Amino acid sequence: MEMKPKHLNTLSGNTIHMSGKNIQELNFTKTEIKILKHIFKHYKDRYNARQIAKELSLNHAHINDLCNALEKKNLLVREEIGNSIYYQFDYANKLALNFIEYLLSLEIKEFPKYLKVLLHSLSKFNEHIQLGLVFGSSIKSSKYNDIDVLLIYDKKKSQSINKIKEDIRKSELVEKPIRYVEISEKDLIKNKDNKIFYSIISENLIFHNSSKYIEVIKWSI
Repeated sequence: MEMKPKHLNTLSGNTIHMSGKNIQELNFTKTEIKILKHIFKHYKDRYNARQIAKELSLNHAHINDLCNALEKKNLLVREEIGNSIYYQFDYANKLALNFIEYLLSLEIKEFPKYLKVLLHSLSKFNEHIQLGLVFGSSIKSSKYNDIDVLLIYDKKKSQSINKIKEDIRKSELVEKPIRYVEISEKDLIKNKDNKIFYSIISENLIFHNSSKYIEVIKWSI
């Protein structure tokens, strides 16, 4: 995949090369990235600019302009219903999916500083799991009581997973208790319409394997 980083105005007809360049060099603002990721993750929701602005605590008029810009870059698609315009991620666009995968792969850098020790501990799971993410109150505020972690893995790995969980507990490096939600890929597909599962998948930070996260959403839409 190749792309001239400073001249990306659309993903249509272009190929993409993510070489660690700053996102700003790709002609995307931080707010655009925030909007794009939010809409992508909330794949069951339909958003107009006012709703997005409210959820992200941003200016409505500015959000409207940015959604139009993201549509022109072939990342969002619009649907007009009455006088309202709603936006969804362009899940059918392979290049758009490649781009969002790149963005999601950087989420490990977006974890709050107070979760850095947690991230170090969770990294022990990486070679055994297909997807790992943190959800719930711990990613929103430092005043949390416990940590919610989703692990997707083959049940054949259960023994290894349980040993790592016990090692993390005994190390006492993570001060707050960790609550694990553990599921196999097979069970994941069965639960794709579950409201609790949707809440987990749409509100999280990914610590392992953004490409699998993309697959999960593609299965679910």
